[in-house]
Amino acid sequence: MPKRMLIGGLGAAAILLSACTGTSAHEAMYDHLEKAVSLEDAFRDQQQPMVELEEKEQKLYEEIIDLQTDQMDQIKEKSKEASAIVEDRKKKLKLEKESIDAAKEEFDNIDGLAKDLEEDKAEAKDEAEALVETMDQRYDTYQTLYSAYTKALQLDEELYDMLQKEDLTQEAMQGQIEKINESYQTVMDKNKEFNEYTDAYNNKKKELYDALSLNVEYEDHEESKES
Repeated sequence: MPKRMLIGGLGAAAILLSACTGTSAHEAMYDHLEKAVSLEDAFRDQQQPMVELEEKEQKLYEEIIDLQTDQMDQIKEKSKEASAIVEDRKKKLKLEKESIDAAKEEFDNIDGLAKDLEEDKAEAKDEAEALVETMDQRYDTYQTLYSAYTKALQLDEELYDMLQKEDLTQEAMQGQIEKINESYQTVMDKNKEFNEYTDAYNNKKKELYDALSLNVEYEDHEESKES
């Protein structure tokens, strides 16, 4: 089964020089929001390589199960190759999470700035609060996604260890595969939810910039979300 879709990142916006007439709170809010986007660069950079590693591992797995029990040397060799790919996926997942965490920490700076908005910017305050809520939901969903993916990687690793044992039973292997499929279903579900929150966040950020009367140009920062 597919392990996950490509994950969408935060959308970027460039403020126009002619529009730099807002208050310091407006500009500081913009700076923090766009820095959060740049801090997710490493997160975005992991997406396609992660999918490619998953596809490479899946190909090895299919080759392994096509082998016969008297081809144990090849089974062990390919299982070790697959385990090495799991390790590479773990490293990329770590980079992904570090990037998401750094972006969230930067984003959290706008919470206090929203309280400094002028009284005539009540709409902007409401939009900022909605943006904070959406980002919190997005971040919480990522934490669940990360945990589910980490668990799935551990199960993958266990499977490749099992496949190297000559006394492995069909029942034991099938039980492990069922656990793996269940874990990746959770990953796919949370992946979809995360992408939905990302889309909602990008839309709400545009609404906030409009409420702040910031004249910005939006960059096409999103990737295809289906593998």
